[in-house]
Amino acid sequence: MSILHLILVIVAVLRLIELIHSYRNAKRLLENGGVEYGRKHYPLLVLIHLSWLISIWLVVPPDTDPSIGLLSVFITLQICRFWVIASLGPYWTTRVISSNKFPIIVNGPYRFMKHPNYLVVCGEIAVLPLVFGAVEIATIFSILNAAVLIWRIKIEENALELRRNKDVSNHTL
Repeated sequence: MSILHLILVIVAVLRLIELIHSYRNAKRLLENGGVEYGRKHYPLLVLIHLSWLISIWLVVPPDTDPSIGLLSVFITLQICRFWVIASLGPYWTTRVISSNKFPIIVNGPYRFMKHPNYLVVCGEIAVLPLVFGAVEIATIFSILNAAVLIWRIKIEENALELRRNKDVSNHTL
């Protein structure tokens, strides 16, 4: 197995583990009164991410040497991803699920910005193909991802605004 394929398999396995973790959290959040927002965009989001990995697998020659510098950036982005997931704890999910009963998280990277996970995802979408010199894949999927994230952030902000307008001062972390 080439380095390219090994890295892609590792990324795919990590995403699968995250989806399982997300599913469990989402199920529990919905059982505890959460409401899912923006279901229509979710399949498109999954399709973009799946197509991104598949396109790298199919287009990049397997013997392409990775850029160690950019691979280091990608690994750093994975650390940031785990920081986001850990900061949200049982509230982390790949879906937008909200309830006035849930806290608004303001610790970890959320001390610095509203949507750190989306910044990480934008970086990942761009950087991983660039590790192997696939500028076209980085460009195309960055544009597709940005379009869906604009839609998703609006959905998430609307869901959060409903919570911010309630008295949640005793629920913030």
